[in-house]
Amino acid sequence: MPKCPACDKVYLAERVTSLGKDWHRPCLKCEKCGKTLTSGGHAEHEGKPYGNHTCYAAMFGPTKGFGRGGPESHTFK
Repeated sequence: MPKCPACDKVYLAERVTSLGKDWHRPCLKCEKCGKTLTSGGHAEHEGKPYGNHTCYAAMFGPTKGFGRGGPESHTFK
């Protein structure tokens, strides 16, 4: 029987499948901020889930935190 990778327990009524594993819905959280994620609504890095447009982009995106639409996106001369 599959076990949640976060807590090692199994509750079939609360199961969501993501990253090739079965999780409890409340255990599928962003590794950086702890926000509960939806199955398929997040990104993965080294087998760990991260929020798509927030934490993952800031930590591992091409600009690594810069140029995401905030004031740091613009350079004034």
